[in-house]
Amino acid sequence: MIPCVKCQQVETIMKAGFVRGKQRYLCKDCNYFFTLPTGTPTASQPRRRRHQTTIIDIARTLGVSNSTVSRALHGHPDISPETRQQVLDMATQLDYQPNQLAYSLVKSLTNTIGIIVPEFFTPFFPNVIVGVQEVLSRAGYHLIIMQSSESYETEVGNTKAMLANRVDGIIASLSLETNNYDHFEVYEKRGIPVVYFNRVCHELAGPKVVVNDYIGAYKAVEHLIQNGYQRIAHLGGPPNLVISQERLRGYKAALQKYGFDVRPELIIHGDLTQHKARIYGQYLLDMDNPPDAIFAVNDPTAIEILLLAKAKGLLVPEDLGVVGFSDDPIAAHIGNGLTTVKQPTHLMGTMTAEMILRLINEEEEQWKPETKVLEAELVVRGSSVRSRK
Repeated sequence: MIPCVKCQQVETIMKAGFVRGKQRYLCKDCNYFFTLPTGTPTASQPRRRRHQTTIIDIARTLGVSNSTVSRALHGHPDISPETRQQVLDMATQLDYQPNQLAYSLVKSLTNTIGIIVPEFFTPFFPNVIVGVQEVLSRAGYHLIIMQSSESYETEVGNTKAMLANRVDGIIASLSLETNNYDHFEVYEKRGIPVVYFNRVCHELAGPKVVVNDYIGAYKAVEHLIQNGYQRIAHLGGPPNLVISQERLRGYKAALQKYGFDVRPELIIHGDLTQHKARIYGQYLLDMDNPPDAIFAVNDPTAIEILLLAKAKGLLVPEDLGVVGFSDDPIAAHIGNGLTTVKQPTHLMGTMTAEMILRLINEEEEQWKPETKVLEAELVVRGSSVRSRK
């Protein structure tokens, strides 16, 4: 249907002969005659679809068979170097792009890996992704990146989308809400390898790459004790996460090693959000007998505590010692610097990528439920260093 170029009516248009070889139209509604610019598509003249160059086009242009072009493009030894070069030159000239989907269906591989992370608010997961990307790119693999936004339902949707895109393997770090793992077991049943990192679950059999959270937490609390702090609180993460469990275990072990009681009132489980860190941090500082030091589950939580202490008029580290976990870039620049436990994020990414590639290239019977544990480093700054009392 043709709209009138003046009043845009469609139902009142009729043909009214030709002018200089162009179809002339009359709008009976506004009594206006008009023609269409050259090349304007009409209902009787549909817009032509773009044609993507195929192997058939290359073969027809060169006067060779389709199979010759296919073998030449894939470097088959039966094709002479001269013929292969002619095919490659013509492919470039015609802007030929291989049909990756069709090739993937034939080979049952897409050279694509998926990675699911809980969030992008902190630098931790982007830094891991950089390490993953470096290894996969060198190996000729593409990376699909999705985030769960700390939602179990979104994480399930992510895994389904990855499956629909026929990924060769998946790398995953669990959301805060994840307590059911059926969506990952689907991959295991189909023989698609999964490697878990950072936030993992012992119930899942797949290989894992983690940091030694227990030792990292132990070193952090030991450092506070050695600097004279005696009433040390722990603002932890969700109790269902293994990282929370291990950091709490390290906190308790350090206290017991140095003869301190583990006081339940000084242990609070948060949800890793800044909002809850502010609420629980304020609760600790407002206690009748407040802690003189706080070991936080991560740096964003520790930074909230530093801000609360400043607003309350407390001096850091004289009145309150604070240690975080992860070594965010801002940790070195806030106040006198935040003491923290540094995690090897880039190494975690490269090791995870190498592990998934190895599984893809191995027979399923050779897969081993191994766990790689990376060491964490205590980085001492001004938020925790004071003379022993």
